[in-house]
Amino acid sequence: MNIVARVKAILLQPTSEWKVIRNEQASVAGLYTGYAVILAAIPAVAGFIGYSLIGTSFMGVTIRFPVGRGIIWAVLQYGLQLAAVYVLALIIDALAPSFGAGKNFLDSLKITVYSYTAAWLGGIFMIIPSLAPLSLLAAIYSLVLLWFGLSTVKDPPKEKQAGYFVVTLIVAIILFALIGSVLQRVVFGSIGPAAAVHIPGA
Repeated sequence: MNIVARVKAILLQPTSEWKVIRNEQASVAGLYTGYAVILAAIPAVAGFIGYSLIGTSFMGVTIRFPVGRGIIWAVLQYGLQLAAVYVLALIIDALAPSFGAGKNFLDSLKITVYSYTAAWLGGIFMIIPSLAPLSLLAAIYSLVLLWFGLSTVKDPPKEKQAGYFVVTLIVAIILFALIGSVLQRVVFGSIGPAAAVHIPGA
């Protein structure tokens, strides 16, 4: 699998690409090492550079997170995103029979890994903190990819597709909230203002 070609296809032609993905042979190791571990590094590295090295400026004051804490944040961001992909796949697979779809963990993992594509790529905006909100738009597109993935790969009955997606979406939001809570505690939990602020010329 060519990772660049897959990224381009899943973003620009999701309906046809999900059909290709549905019929592909896959393994947990292959999905992670050949795709997830590469793309998941984008928001982690970009966030570290943006918030610990570049920083945000307001009225002449540049705010940066301490480098050590930034590294911890990046490592946690990376690990938790990869874990969330796996956990969400487990839940999608467990829910499948309730919505008339078949249980197949690898298919469920395909859905979560490739659905995350837009969100991971959107993480590049974090390298310039003022552009970070644009990463949220990319995350929303990942939800669109999730819809197409569930509909195509799991192929539940038409009347149950919306319910399957909504329940999965709720679970995904909870996972994102938990990750955000952990990262927030790491970054803000014990940082005093003096540790994070650098005044130019001081």
